[in-house]
Amino acid sequence: MALTKKNEALLFAFLVVLSFWGSEAFTATLRPLSTPARTSAAFLIQRRPLRHLAMSEDDDDEDGDEPLSKGIDSVSWLPSVMESSSVVSPAPNAEDTELLPLFPLGGIVYTPNSEHILNIFEPRYRQMYTDILMNGTRRFVVSMSHPSEPGRFAQTGVLFELKDLKEVSEQTKDQIKYICSHKVTRRVKLHRVLNPEAWKARDTYLRVEGTILPDDDTDSDSNEEPNKNDVYGFITAAMSDPQEKSLRKAFAKLVDIQHELEEDVRFTRASVLTLAVKPGSGNDGLWQTIRLWQSFVDQRLMARQNELQKDFQEKLQNFLKQDRGLKDGELPGMIGFSDLTPALQKEVKELQKRMAVELEPLILESTLTMQKLLEAKDHSERLKLMQFFIDAETRRLTTKRTLQGMFATASLDEVVKDELPPKENSPKEELKNSSSSTSSIFDEPDAFQ
Repeated sequence: MALTKKNEALLFAFLVVLSFWGSEAFTATLRPLSTPARTSAAFLIQRRPLRHLAMSEDDDDEDGDEPLSKGIDSVSWLPSVMESSSVVSPAPNAEDTELLPLFPLGGIVYTPNSEHILNIFEPRYRQMYTDILMNGTRRFVVSMSHPSEPGRFAQTGVLFELKDLKEVSEQTKDQIKYICSHKVTRRVKLHRVLNPEAWKARDTYLRVEGTILPDDDTDSDSNEEPNKNDVYGFITAAMSDPQEKSLRKAFAKLVDIQHELEEDVRFTRASVLTLAVKPGSGNDGLWQTIRLWQSFVDQRLMARQNELQKDFQEKLQNFLKQDRGLKDGELPGMIGFSDLTPALQKEVKELQKRMAVELEPLILESTLTMQKLLEAKDHSERLKLMQFFIDAETRRLTTKRTLQGMFATASLDEVVKDELPPKENSPKEELKNSSSSTSSIFDEPDAFQ
């Protein structure tokens, strides 16, 4: 994974961003190691080394129904546009299908009832926005791109509806045409790409035939909350669906063990009381929890990324202070790759390789998790999937707790052995006192470290 001259022109910093969907970059800005992390009201981030991040590959579903057991093929994909024919053929239930623009946005999964801002600069997508404004539809499909096969997209995408558009050609010297605000409203099942030749030609945007899936969760008015003075309303809310109740219980169990282990990234205890599990896309709808889970996984990946770069950060700061004679307040905001010593340049390349090996599988797993939830057929199936992923994380932490206890116990035995006097001078009572005096090693939260 050698750096090209184009990569060398990029500025390097402490926050490393790798795009694993067909391209790579190594960018960052100099910042103090003590910079606080951005936190969410629903989960906490504690800055200290992480031991493990991803769901263990050895975690098996008790029912033998692991949703990601087939890896990338665990989710449904359209045929690659490289293999597709542009000949139009009828799709199933043609009367329910619509012709929609397709805007692939890489390996990102978007969920209903979320809002996003896009900067539009490519000519073909400038044309797409002009078209949806002119015909009044103001909407298009976004579908995740396949991680290893260019021109192949997930069969389930989402519908972006344009809410606001600002033309910024003059301000950006035509580098960016539009800044657009959108809301994701529905899910879409894609049947086929109508003009696959456009993928290579890049002269226009892709068009797909798809079915906008009905919101099968609209039978519940998720936006209404029981009146605090309405006792009957609270009793009714408490008598929730068994699956919803089970998910709440599983989430509470996860939060308990996260706090017990003092996980670096963990949900707040308050989030247990406000967990959204209802049908629909309202404030208490399950999609809120799905997005919360996505944020949790993203923050955990970012924490792992920061840990991987920690040693390099310190070496880079030492280089700037010792070799360049700079003080803390004089450190530059950015530094070029060519300005680094050969040794540091080599470390940058090694860091890239290590991050690719360690982070790429975790990113792929989190992306497939979200895509699997997106393509679930109904609320019940999403509840089941969400509980599976929560239970898997709980099992991982349970294993971690067991290992911590084993290492702590081993450390305790070693201390006791070292402190024992010769055998002939060590009565049983002295051994007992020795053991009790060192029991704090087992109780110390950081003993495993």
